Parts: sequence; structure tokens; C-alpha cells
Amino acid sequence: MLYLASASPRRKELLSLITLDFQIEVPAVNERLIDDFLLPERLSYEEARLKAYAVFAKHPSDMVLAADTIVLLDGKVLGKPGDAKHAKAMLKEESGKKQVVLTSYTFVKPSVEISRTVKSVVYFNPLTDEMIDHYIKVYRPFDKAGGYGIQDEAGLIDHIEGSYHNVMGLPTEDLMRHVKPYL
Repeated sequence: MLYLASASPRRKELLSLITLDFQIEVPAVNERLIDDFLLPERLSYEEARLKAYAVFAKHPSDMVLAADTIVLLDGKVLGKPGDAKHAKAMLKEESGKKQVVLTSYTFVKPSVEISRTVKSVVYFNPLTDEMIDHYIKVYRPFDKAGGYGIQDEAGLIDHIEGSYHNVMGLPTEDLMRHVKPYL
């Protein structure tokens, strides 16, 4: 059995493009405990491993896939906004700039671990206060790293370099190459 160690509906949707034979098990871990001890570029990698092994410990004869996405703007990690005020401040900061999105995943099964990080670059359009307010009201991006979802058709993004699915939260192209042979 394959377990997806995530509560994200987007990761569930993306993994369904690769296989339909999996179950969801949300790991009982506090990812924030390691935030202060790692460089931002290493954070998603270690958090994906933490989540994967938390579920694997409960299912040691099965397979587990976990992922973690972070957004870096000028070298600073943008997490998930807690409320509309925080989301607005984030989006104002991102307006007209480029950012790096890192999604790391860990796939484990007995005697196998695959841990990888995929990088994409997202270029924001200049955003007005009205655009930001409308986006927050309609899309409520409080559970999304960086305060936005790439899949939301809201005119925030000019273009991306790299994997669209990676920015959504699960790099399906990379998973097809490195994990699919084990499924």
C-alpha cells in the first residue's frame, strides 16, 4: 500500500495523475520545530523526510510519499498566511517580483529512500491593492505557502520557469521518473 503523508487536497489530486492506489495518512509532526535549525534551501527537504518517516514508522512494510513546499522571496521563507491581513502583506511583497518555489519529496519503502528537491521560479505581475483584496476574498489562500495558489486563475502570475505541478505542491514529472517504477 502507498500512503500519501499529506492533508493537502492539491497533493492528493496530483498524485492521482500517477496512481489511484493510495491512502491518505496525515503525519502527526510539528514541522515548525526544525525551522530555526536549517538553512531555508534545506527546509523543505528535511520537512518532507520528517513527515515521510513519521508515517513509515506506523507502516514499515508499506510505501510512503511525503512532500513539503516552501516559497523563497529574496532568500526569506514565506510560509502560509494566518489571516487576510498577513496574506495581503505577503502578496504586496511578492508584487512584481520573482520567487523560488522548492518542493521536496521523500518516498520510502523497505530498503529504499528517494528524497529530492525540485525548483521552479515564479514571476509575479505587479499587483494593485484591489487585485490583492479581490484575490483574498475569492480564493482565501490561508493554507498556501506564499499566500497564493498557482492554479487560481486570478492574474497574479506573469509566468513560471519549471514545473507547474511543483509550484502546486507535488512535482509529478520528477515523481514519474524516480518513484513510479516502484509503484
